[in-house]
Amino acid sequence: MIGELNAFSQIIPDVDFFITMHILKEATTSSRIEGTKTNMEEALVKEEDITPEKRDDWAEVQNYIKAINTSIEELEKLPISNRLIKNTHRTLLSGVRGKHKIPGEFRTSQNWIGATLKDAIFIPPHHSEVIELMSDLEKFINEEEYHVPHLIKIAIVHYQFETIHPFLDGNGRLGRLLITLYLVSNNVLKKPSLYLSDFFEKNKGYYYDNLMTVRLTSNLTQWIKFFLVGVIETSKESIQVFKDIIALKTDIETKRLPTLGSKVEKAQLLLKQLFQVPITDSKQVSELLQISPSTANRLIKDLIELNILSELTGYKQNRKYMFREYFIEN
Repeated sequence: MIGELNAFSQIIPDVDFFITMHILKEATTSSRIEGTKTNMEEALVKEEDITPEKRDDWAEVQNYIKAINTSIEELEKLPISNRLIKNTHRTLLSGVRGKHKIPGEFRTSQNWIGATLKDAIFIPPHHSEVIELMSDLEKFINEEEYHVPHLIKIAIVHYQFETIHPFLDGNGRLGRLLITLYLVSNNVLKKPSLYLSDFFEKNKGYYYDNLMTVRLTSNLTQWIKFFLVGVIETSKESIQVFKDIIALKTDIETKRLPTLGSKVEKAQLLLKQLFQVPITDSKQVSELLQISPSTANRLIKDLIELNILSELTGYKQNRKYMFREYFIEN
């Protein structure tokens, strides 16, 4: 199933535009597991359009998007290593609520999962052991002498990372991101098209229970089974999303846009941008297509009539428009 997903991600034209929305969904979902409230619509707009009380949550999601993109780029120069993990953590916590929890550095004090240490659900290893444990994990990630299938190996790596809990904050988000980084680094995926946060969130109780079962019994089997079910289900869903997007793109390009006559070329350029960021406004359209604001508004009106764009804000001024069909597919 993951092989089929990998094949799809390689044959779709302009797949990187679609991957952008994949990353956005992962960023909002993974952050939501940790209590961040920003949704996908809010994550797509600029900071000045976010109400002040939501800007911290918005910034955490933007950091996650940046962390994914920069770490994928770094894989071209670095293997998955503690250096890359620290760099990614630094990006994740830069300028947000965890900024005082030594971003980019392993913890030097005890942490725990729970309200207080006294009633903690889980207490990770003592901070004096973290460097050695993470060094062992790095060796295991890059070890090639003993063949362990990649999906089983990353299941073990994810469990180990979450159990070591090497940072004071951001361990959950980074541990989930590590799954995709590993699959891309080892050419299981050519594109970062598989993210398990949505599966983990839908099955949050089982996710935590299965991790805890390994910690209590040292039996990895149930955790690995749960993880592999997540890979299968998520791959199926991602494949269907790609199929639906291709069908939508074909429908718009062959049936709807041709009705615009001389405006087709400009509309195609705008559509390409909308497949990357499905929210826009007249100013952005004007700048993207290098046309006057009045011409941009007329084109937007045309796309509304073709059910490609819909008005989002309800305002009379500073209106924003969404490519809703595409947004819903994701």
